[in-house]
Order: sequence, then structure tokens, then C-alpha cells
Amino acid sequence: MNYIQLTKANIHDEHICCALGAKQYIDAVHEKKQWLCERMEEGLVFYRLDERAKVFIEYLPAEKAWVPVEAPNYMYINCLWVSGRYKDGGHGRRLLDKCTEDAKALGMDGIVHIVGKAKYPYLSDKRYFEHMGFEVADQAEPYFELAVLKWNELAVTPAFRRTINNANPMEEGISIYYTVQCPFAAGILDELQKVAEGKGIPFRAHRLRTREEAQQAPAVWTTFSMYYNGEFLTHEILSPNKLEKLLHQRQKQASRSS
Repeated sequence: MNYIQLTKANIHDEHICCALGAKQYIDAVHEKKQWLCERMEEGLVFYRLDERAKVFIEYLPAEKAWVPVEAPNYMYINCLWVSGRYKDGGHGRRLLDKCTEDAKALGMDGIVHIVGKAKYPYLSDKRYFEHMGFEVADQAEPYFELAVLKWNELAVTPAFRRTINNANPMEEGISIYYTVQCPFAAGILDELQKVAEGKGIPFRAHRLRTREEAQQAPAVWTTFSMYYNGEFLTHEILSPNKLEKLLHQRQKQASRSS
């Protein structure tokens, strides 16, 4: 099987994997492609299987990454995704090998990636990365971990920025921090707002528009993080039905404790 690297020259003629078949998110896909083009000028690589499949890796120098991570001279993986019938076909290893080759060619000291303590939607499986030689270098509440593959033992150890655990937004109702890096995050907001407003709950969506905003954000997972009355709720990009159920549970709990 062949792989292809997306560039500014071919990206508008090629699919970007994650939103395959999601026609309702066509505007969000366009924004994602524009975001990728801008990041490609900063060293971002989008490398995928040359088929209509969700098999790809996206990475860039950690100093340029839109996450609150300190990892000078490391490569940061935005996303590694191998789904469906392509699992167990060695694609994950091949995609990681490509990232490693590029990082070493640039004289970098290693690779970093955010994973979950357990298996969560939209987060990579920690066990897989540990199998590939990564080690957990840092943790952030409630369940985020920073996986590191280091080949220069003299290099600094990457870490989350120390400000993130004390930076919850003090806003009533739902607050969402997001970037257009994921088409699903940007594409679902209107539907989530309707659910919240139907329950009389204030709703705010904060789009992180620059790398600096993202690196200073209260959210570890800047792709999409939801807070409820200042408390972190989830990084999962919820469907309207899931949000409806979650808010119902929260309101029930609040009425019991009052």
C-alpha cells in the first residue's frame, strides 16, 4: 500500500481522512484544510494512506503545536488514526516511522503526544504508544498524560505547562474551548448550543485562533474541551443526544444536593 503527503499544492484535491462521509461538516472541513495550509508553513506534515480511508498521522515541531506543552526540539503528534479494517495492518508503525525519520532528519531529540490514562474517545491508546517505546513523562488532570519517545538522553524532558491545572474558566453554564483542527469540533457547536439553550443553560464557545492562545489555554486538549460551571466536563466531542443526557444527570445531581 502506498502513502501520500498532503501539501499546499494538492490538499484541496485530496481528502483529509477524519471527516470522510461527513457531508454536513463541509464548511468545517474547508476551515481545517485552511488551518493545515497555514501550519504547513511552520513545518506541519500530514501523511496518509493513499486510499479513501481513515489512516493518517499529523505532526509538527512542538514549539509550533497548539497545545500547552513545553517540549523544545521535539516533534509533536497532533493525531495518529488508523481505523476500521486497516487496524492490525502495521499502518500505525509505518506512520510513526515516518514521523521519527523526519524528526531525526531535523536533529530533534524525540517525539511527544498526548494520550489518556485509560481508553477514551478522541485520545490515543496509551498502551499502544508504550508498546512503541514511548514513556509517560507528565500528567494533567483529570486523565491526560504526555507520552514521550526520547532518543537523546541529554535532552530536556517534556512537560505540560504548569498553569493549566489552575486555569478553569469561571463561567456559568457551558464553556467550550476549541480549534478548527478537528472538523467535528467546529461542526457540532450549533447543535450543542441548541441543547444547552433548550435547558436554559448559558453557552459559550471560545475558538482558539492563534498558537499563543492555544498554548495559554485552560484546556489541555485544545481541539475540544467542555466545562460546566467552571468544572472540566469532557474532551469528547459529544453528540446532541449525549449532551442532553449528561446535562440531565448534572441537573438531577444539583437538585438532590440543594
